[in-house]
Amino acid sequence: MKNIYTWAANPAKRTVTVGDIIEAKGKKILTQVTANNSLEAKAAEEAGFDMIIGSASNVKKVREGSKTLFYTAALELHNYPTAEDVLRGAFKALENGADAVMTARSMDVVSMLAKEDVPVMGHLGLVPRKSTWIGGLRAVGKTADEAYELFKKFKRLEDAGAFSAECEVIPENIMGEISKRTKIVTVSLGSGKKADVMYLFMNDICGEQEKSPRHAKAYTNLKKMKDEIEVERVKALKAFIKDSLEGKFPGPENSVNVSEEILENFKKKL
Repeated sequence: MKNIYTWAANPAKRTVTVGDIIEAKGKKILTQVTANNSLEAKAAEEAGFDMIIGSASNVKKVREGSKTLFYTAALELHNYPTAEDVLRGAFKALENGADAVMTARSMDVVSMLAKEDVPVMGHLGLVPRKSTWIGGLRAVGKTADEAYELFKKFKRLEDAGAFSAECEVIPENIMGEISKRTKIVTVSLGSGKKADVMYLFMNDICGEQEKSPRHAKAYTNLKKMKDEIEVERVKALKAFIKDSLEGKFPGPENSVNVSEEILENFKKKL
């Protein structure tokens, strides 16, 4: 555990720091998962993750669940449209307890943040919100030319000052070659195991949806459990209605009564 000061100048402890993450590149695999509320953050910490990532709007909630995990706040494209919005949002997220920010914006935006010593994670490969430019949701870097263009983006991101990048749906062997040739800490989301950090969404790991993307793996089936909970919820609600209409609820154990003497005195007053 490392001692740090947060961007709000508060003393804190972190499992890893930016310096540790950079130092681990090529030497040790780290792990990252999404967390957008206190329960998810608490679970990630108890499970032993190195890093968590989530929406910049949820930093305070996440910090309620984990005071120590390295947390990257994602500045969503639609919530921070201008450069000023991005800068303001980044500093607010850091003030609230984030350790870094993630943006899929231009190299100029990354450079703007890096010049202020803000630890920045970029986003390369498949960027779902920008997928129309590449013909839809697909792997990026499946031809030599496209892979080389992708590599050049990594170098531009590196030059812009980002310390890491979310690398989404890049062929594993291409990812491996790129990762060896950049100082960027590569965070694999569907890009194989030759990156520096292994990353999945918590809802994919926990099986919280009907179908996960190809690159994900469900290690349990929370959706089934949630569906069962909803069945039991409706069953309980129906039972309450039935008991209420049949006079079975509330019973003596659910109600409060006064003595007959007090009741008679009350009735006389009425």
